[in-house]
Amino acid sequence: MTEHYDIVVIGGGIHGAGVAQAAACGGYSVLLLEQTALAAGTSSRSSKLIHGGLRYLEGHDYALVRESLQERAILLNIAPELVRLQPFHIPVYPDTSRRPLTIHAGLSLYALLGGLPETATAGV
Repeated sequence: MTEHYDIVVIGGGIHGAGVAQAAACGGYSVLLLEQTALAAGTSSRSSKLIHGGLRYLEGHDYALVRESLQERAILLNIAPELVRLQPFHIPVYPDTSRRPLTIHAGLSLYALLGGLPETATAGV
C-alpha cells in the first residue's frame, strides 16, 4: 500500500525540521526526508541559540524584539525538552561604550517586553 502525505520536506536541517514541525502542528501529514541524520550538516554546527531579539533592542526596534520574544515563548511552550531559558552574563570593561546602568535599563526593558520578572536582570 502506498502512503500519501500532504507535505514532503526534503532536508532535516533547522529549516526543514521547522517547516515539518509547523506543518504537523497544523494538522498536515508530513514526510521529512534527510540524506544522513537530522541536523547533520550546518545545523549541527549552529549555536542553537534562540536569542529572543535582544540584539534588536539597541536599535530601538521594539516590535521586532517583542515578536522574537513571542516566537521564543511559543518554542518554550511546544518544545520544552529542546528549548530552555539560560542565564547570560554581559561583561562590562572600563572602556566599554555601554555603562552598567544602561545595560540594566536595557535588560529590564527586555524582561518587561518578554513578560519576565525584572529580577531576571538583578545580576547586572
